[in-house]
Amino acid sequence: MYLEVTEVKKSYGTGEGCQEVLKGVSFTMEQGSTASIIGSSGSGKSTLLNCIGALEVIDDGDIRIDGRSMKGLGKRARGEYRRDNIGYVFQFFNLLPDLNIRDNIRIAEKLTDKPLEYGMLMDQMGLSGIESKYPNQLSGGQQQRVAIARALIKNPKLLLCDEPTGALDSKTAKDTLILLEKVNETIGTTILMVTHNQVIPQMMRQNLVMKDGRIIENTLNENPVRASELVGL
Repeated sequence: MYLEVTEVKKSYGTGEGCQEVLKGVSFTMEQGSTASIIGSSGSGKSTLLNCIGALEVIDDGDIRIDGRSMKGLGKRARGEYRRDNIGYVFQFFNLLPDLNIRDNIRIAEKLTDKPLEYGMLMDQMGLSGIESKYPNQLSGGQQQRVAIARALIKNPKLLLCDEPTGALDSKTAKDTLILLEKVNETIGTTILMVTHNQVIPQMMRQNLVMKDGRIIENTLNENPVRASELVGL
């Protein structure tokens, strides 16, 4: 199994102010698969994603990617784990405003010895010809494409997406999902996506539902809908 999350627990605060956010979360994903995590606000979705992405330190349990455990890793080792395994796409893009599109993307290229080929990636992302523009000169959809390209150029094994369509209109959201579908199919990137949108799970091969810090449903989707066919985004 490619991604293994085993009895992961995470709390914030101490004593009477301690808040238990993840309460023993377990699931697995196969390499090259796609999965969604849905649930109400406060259910622990983003915290779980941050733990898998080594942005947060878990209190107990274990997370393994391709057999490599995160357990007991120090700050530097977690950074190396992120560098070697993880691409991250955020809802609000997090592009550097003082860098043009080319530099926003290529700054991440330096994090790996085996990056994707820049020109090929620009063509796939539909960004060829606008590399000299700055983030404030782009539409929301273009900015999200840049954010995805930045995450992908270091050729991550796992792409974590935290509400990647949440700040986009319906058409742009669908275009973004079509792009992520293409990335999964052509590059083989494993994709795990947190979303509030109840439609998006239809295109995923696995769907997780969280409530109160636990996974209450974990189902496989044998007949995913094509992103282009999603209705009601």
